[in-house]
Amino acid sequence: MIFRLRKDASRRGGVFSIKFPTIWKRNEKQGRIEQMRNVKNNVPGAVATCLIAGALYCCALANVAVSGASNETSGVGGSTEAAEDDVNWSNDSSDFVLLSEAVPDAILEIRYYSTYNFVGDRIDGYEEPVALLTKEAATALRRASDALIAKGYRLKIFDAYRPQKAVDHFARWALDSDDVRMKEYFYPELDKDMLFPQGYIARRSGHSRGSTVDLTLFDMKTGKEVDMGGAFDYFGELSHPDYAGVTDEQYKNRMLLRDVMIESGFKPLAEEWWHFTLENEPYPDTYFTFSVSRASAEKGDGK
Repeated sequence: MIFRLRKDASRRGGVFSIKFPTIWKRNEKQGRIEQMRNVKNNVPGAVATCLIAGALYCCALANVAVSGASNETSGVGGSTEAAEDDVNWSNDSSDFVLLSEAVPDAILEIRYYSTYNFVGDRIDGYEEPVALLTKEAATALRRASDALIAKGYRLKIFDAYRPQKAVDHFARWALDSDDVRMKEYFYPELDKDMLFPQGYIARRSGHSRGSTVDLTLFDMKTGKEVDMGGAFDYFGELSHPDYAGVTDEQYKNRMLLRDVMIESGFKPLAEEWWHFTLENEPYPDTYFTFSVSRASAEKGDGK
């Protein structure tokens, strides 16, 4: 039996979180971590686990207080926080390319250009339904695409580079408690006033560094998206790649995407099955501000 003590890597503002009395166990047959359904039948184990976790929690908080914690945290949508002194801003798009050219087999469904997203409006900075990434990230994504084509799948892109003005739009929306048009679809389990405190929305995003992509798989046989057991940008534990509530088939689909992306040079996010960042991203400390458009990639000097 194991418990989870998470410093939600890029989530919840760097705060350590433990869920009580949720207990987790490893299914040796399937090699998966699964949630125990009947905690009441294992009270001694649950109590012991919680006591140990509580002790580690206190140690973790002490460590954060001393070290200042990580300078980056992220949640659904890839939101991140970075210490203001560490932020470099740039309007230079010269190292960015269009994914439609760099990864021609990919299907684009740019959610923030449409109104089908957790805000319910087109997001600031998305001037065209295109996707941009740094050249390095696009090259790695092409490797993933080629590997999946051989298996009968294509990549479907929901988001890639995200300008800071889009992140600012998210932040303004999060502070408007009256606008809950899309709650039913994207955050039914949460009160909107908890999106900032719990780190689902933040002032900066790793997407703005240009080497992060949100995506899923498209099955060429069925002509449909692969069933991942949860929607893109859903705010909740259902979006965790190893969430125990999905079926074996849905878990297998999540792991297929994850494995190919890792093999292609990306690192996953523990809270979002769709979110991947280039392991050796070229601009780890730079946040870009140019708009999402063909002109930004073609001009090479931003907008």
